[in-house]
Amino acid sequence: MILLDGSIGQELINRSDAEPTGLWGLKVMQDDPEILRAIHSDYFDAGAIVATSNTYNVLRDRLSQFDMEDKFRELHEQALGIACEARDAHGSGYVAGAMGPLGASYRPDLAPPADQAADAYAEISQIQAPYVDMFILETMASVDQARGAVMGASVPNKPIWLAVSVDDKDGTRLRSGEPLGELTDALKDMPVQVLLINCSLPEAVTQAMPLLPDTWPKGGYANGFTEITDAFAVRGQVVTDLSSRTDLGPNEYADHALRWVDDGATILGGCCEVGPAHIAKLRDRVDTEGIARAKEINL
Repeated sequence: MILLDGSIGQELINRSDAEPTGLWGLKVMQDDPEILRAIHSDYFDAGAIVATSNTYNVLRDRLSQFDMEDKFRELHEQALGIACEARDAHGSGYVAGAMGPLGASYRPDLAPPADQAADAYAEISQIQAPYVDMFILETMASVDQARGAVMGASVPNKPIWLAVSVDDKDGTRLRSGEPLGELTDALKDMPVQVLLINCSLPEAVTQAMPLLPDTWPKGGYANGFTEITDAFAVRGQVVTDLSSRTDLGPNEYADHALRWVDDGATILGGCCEVGPAHIAKLRDRVDTEGIARAKEINL
């Protein structure tokens, strides 16, 4: 069983007095990098074996909205360096280079076509490759969006882990409305090593998991929001537009995740609003209940 970490950007905001922005935790990382280092360390201590870099929002189209595009490479290298330092201090583990969706999260209609998106992700993958053990393409919400990210991240000797976000009310479909079957058909000839469901309600991940074929190792990491609101999608995606669930403590989250294991998941973690305490409980529950039901994956 591979255990990922949980929220990064959300944890940066929660541990800082900084005002949230559309770039989430990037400003916190700039102003106080020790907070990010502590977050990675806390996840390793909780039992995660993969540190996800704080690069989800380090995209030229996002940074340009805040007159920060000139910091593109610098922010990548800072985030990646901190993740590697935390892994080395822990003495084991892996670093996954995160790449978020172009346009906006949960809005595949705002994303450029796959061929155009591939160029953007190719630039990112060249920066990240010297630092990371794998790429993790997160919160892709349409078939075309996923294809563009995979095309751009296809560099030698770097596994691609693709994480897609499904409709919170119908986990059998991507947020674009396309059935999951259309995604898996499109990926058959693409270099994807792992297929994940992320940043959706845990209940939606539960719906999606049995629909992912055994072609790839699979898994999930859900968020802890009540819903993704229209205001969040329209107003520039500031986290204060969203509210957290009150029924998703560490044990409750683990209950959901072990259902995914029953449907073949061998990779588990957490997304927004899922923190180190959730990962620690998940590690404990997997060790005592779930490992016999999970196949091991070699990294």
